[in-house]
Amino acid sequence: MPVPVAPGRWPLLGHTPALLHHRSGFTEGLHAQGELVRVYLGTLPAYFVTSPELTHRVLVTASASFGKGAMFDKFRPFTGNGLVNSGGAFHLRQRRLVQPAFHHDRVASYTDLMKTAVSELCESWEPGEIREINDDMRALAVTITGAALFGTELGGPAVEEARRSIPVVIRQGMIRALSPEPVGRLLVRGNRRFDQAVTRMRAVVGEVIDGWRARGDDRGDLLSMLLMARDEHGAPMTDEQAYDEVVTLLSAGIETSALALAWLFHEIARHPEVERRVHAEVDEVLGGRAVTYDDYARLTYTRQVVNETLRMYPVWILMRRTLEPVELGGARLPEGAEVVVSPHALHHDPRNFPEPHRFDPERWAPERVGEVPRGAYVPFGAGNRMCVGYSFALLEMAVTAATIARRWRLRLARPVEVTYTSTAYPTRLSMTATPR
Repeated sequence: MPVPVAPGRWPLLGHTPALLHHRSGFTEGLHAQGELVRVYLGTLPAYFVTSPELTHRVLVTASASFGKGAMFDKFRPFTGNGLVNSGGAFHLRQRRLVQPAFHHDRVASYTDLMKTAVSELCESWEPGEIREINDDMRALAVTITGAALFGTELGGPAVEEARRSIPVVIRQGMIRALSPEPVGRLLVRGNRRFDQAVTRMRAVVGEVIDGWRARGDDRGDLLSMLLMARDEHGAPMTDEQAYDEVVTLLSAGIETSALALAWLFHEIARHPEVERRVHAEVDEVLGGRAVTYDDYARLTYTRQVVNETLRMYPVWILMRRTLEPVELGGARLPEGAEVVVSPHALHHDPRNFPEPHRFDPERWAPERVGEVPRGAYVPFGAGNRMCVGYSFALLEMAVTAATIARRWRLRLARPVEVTYTSTAYPTRLSMTATPR
């Protein structure tokens, strides 16, 4: 079956100008062309899937036929062959080594760490003060991720370098991923900044790993678990493999969590009824005390707000590459074909979520959650490549929301400023903190 080509293709540049200029607006409209649409990244053809059914096939049921795509190749200089980029037997081995660090009991043990970090942030606020919440949430994510990953001050320089370098890598890496190949080889400022950030991160994370090797003790942090883990043959990770996984966890733990938390408070402030219900639930469940892990399951509506935030503000696109000829949506794709999945487009498709641009936590009420089509909601991916730290992220968002809501009300001080790279970034989210 012929695959329709998306409108707006330029000679040589393909759809790259439309993707970089219109971003999510371009990808949201592709479902009108069909459930499989051809998009050109420069001269490189890519097959964009627009339906939950095809998404589930690519990410879950036929995942063995797909490896990581061109977008991940662009980020490989930074994240190496970590879980985000690796495939096949090596990916399975690494996932088995990393997975115990995110076991239920291990994740639950980080509740106090999260609670303490959020409480310290709350203590720094003054009544009536205007806070840049995007900066506060990034600082909070840095603190929580750094403490969970490194445990002690040993990892301080690595976390600070991650704060500096990760936004640069994500922004420039996305431009590289969507641009024709020659652009990535040009000695332009963006590419130099990307390469310099990679070099700095490799140096500082390498020092942290060397420091742990010199001591070799279990400090109860994620890094200790990674470096002490052994595969079925008794072999540990090499320093290079450990670096790749550490940088992957830093990137996801800082940037992704910070963005989601910033948007969560933005949406609560924009919707008074949502705010009222969050505050009422927090007051009832906590009764004025600090949150514990046992409270997590009882914060039902707060978790609905978390889920709706992740629906509204997910990653823009993911890419896969066929490892063999694959039948997809009635078309026969050859080995080596690039396939694109857009969590953002799926989450904003009215066929999956009526009134998709309306913030509605009731979509995730226990009696309604079953209405969501399989494959339509993928904030953490799906299948054997689903984000290994998703449970940590969900807990972090709920603990942060409950801890702040117990003591403070946040009001928008001015319209939010937004930029778009791998997702929507609130470059300036000014909010006034008012004690409850």
